[in-house]
Amino acid sequence: MKLQTFLAVAVIAIVTACSSTYRATDTGVVISPETTRAFELQYPNAANVVWSRYDPDVIILNDWDMTGWTVLDGDDYSVQFEIDNERHYAWYDSNGEWIGSAIVVNDYNTLPNMVRDAIKTKYPGYSISSVNKEFHKDRIAYEVVLRDGDTKQVALIDLNGVVLKSKMK
Repeated sequence: MKLQTFLAVAVIAIVTACSSTYRATDTGVVISPETTRAFELQYPNAANVVWSRYDPDVIILNDWDMTGWTVLDGDDYSVQFEIDNERHYAWYDSNGEWIGSAIVVNDYNTLPNMVRDAIKTKYPGYSISSVNKEFHKDRIAYEVVLRDGDTKQVALIDLNGVVLKSKMK
């Protein structure tokens, strides 16, 4: 009897130690093997991973119109995770294809000089309200929310300081 109890505890300990750090926030969310595989290859050092179904009514981090990314639906996935104690977000379609990723930039002094220069030149009088660094298949860009009093401007600026998109909010 003691051997059976010991073996049961050992199996539970091994399964727990080897289990993924993934957890779904939505009850019943099953992540496709293709998506899990794509994520693990792209972010092997991810920790505290939380998966959910993509919900277009829940805006997490970025302005989808600004990114120009593929439109997702309820069959697709969003995932939050940490790398080096920084919160990251990524989106995958139902086939496991990566759509894009983003990270909040809290220290605006870390923005590339060309991005900061573009903000100063093209948006004089505005102050930075928030910044997200966005990764897409063909580019890295910064989605910058700017304010001047009651006026709010959102700009998508690439690494070279080129304003890719801009809109008033």
